[in-house]
Amino acid sequence: YRRLHAKETRLSEFNRTERKAMLGSYTKVLFVRDPFHRLIATFLQGMGISPSFSSFVQEVLDSREEHEAWKPLVSLCQPCLVQYDYVVMFGFLRQELGHLLRRAGLPAGSLLPELTDSQVQWTYRWLSEQMFSELSAQQKQQLSHFYRWDLAAFPFSSSYLSD
Repeated sequence: YRRLHAKETRLSEFNRTERKAMLGSYTKVLFVRDPFHRLIATFLQGMGISPSFSSFVQEVLDSREEHEAWKPLVSLCQPCLVQYDYVVMFGFLRQELGHLLRRAGLPAGSLLPELTDSQVQWTYRWLSEQMFSELSAQQKQQLSHFYRWDLAAFPFSSSYLSD
């Protein structure tokens, strides 16, 4: 395709026929993570200048420029545009990646992260509880609205942002 090797070519820049043909030749894997967990990770990595999680969330909500670290997944990965072959949920990486690696004919055991899924889930459940309690009712409602399409598109049933 004429722009296939151009730098930073976005999928949306290809016409429908080109997209369909190009994407048909790939195995498409989407890694998704609870949007509230993404916010926590972004805050803990120091990507915001705020001293508290609550003020960081307010910074995100007030921001006119959506940063990729907290931008809704639906706007980043275009699940309506791309028919993904696999959707891998953070927190189930070890189990789901093992399946993907076996399907690709690769040795699953040696390539997987050491941390177990239950440890990841427990850690984020604890962090979510602590950080969610810092937020005002209005911030909680605004975050739920901000991530409404992610919450509708992906099964984040235990997310603190789910209604």
